[in-house]
Amino acid sequence: MLSSTEQAGQGRRADNHTPEQRSRTMSRIRSSDTGPELALRRALWRAGLRGYRVHLRSLPGRPDIVWPRFKVAVFVDGAFWHGHPSAFKPGKSGAYWDAKIARNVARDKASGLALEALGWRVIRLWDFQLKRDLDGCVADIDEALAASAATAAGPAQAASAVLGR
Repeated sequence: MLSSTEQAGQGRRADNHTPEQRSRTMSRIRSSDTGPELALRRALWRAGLRGYRVHLRSLPGRPDIVWPRFKVAVFVDGAFWHGHPSAFKPGKSGAYWDAKIARNVARDKASGLALEALGWRVIRLWDFQLKRDLDGCVADIDEALAASAATAAGPAQAASAVLGR
């Protein structure tokens, strides 16, 4: 007789939840308005970086935060869900998750390239980056906005355009 670990295959741990429990758990994982995303939006507001829109459906990849005027799109990616090497190891969680995360990574790349082809600046931030250095992430976004404003409006008007003056 095989142990539950052996039955699960390839040294993976057996799921210790019923299908109903697993479904309920997975249904509570948010795709928008996540903790890291909300923390970033609050920090952006405190820094005076306003005028953004959230989850703009008309853009490829539906960026988390968008400044349409400056063509800057920000994605806040969860390390596991978007395949960061520190959080996701292929082969560890099974074929289903390997395929799912690979699709997510491919979709991220395709949406980033599509936005860049449309003339957008794309910023991708990992959730752990926001936890470690939220102010640094806000500064990176501020620099991208200033660079976009300088490109669109000219250097003299760039600072006032970003700050809304």
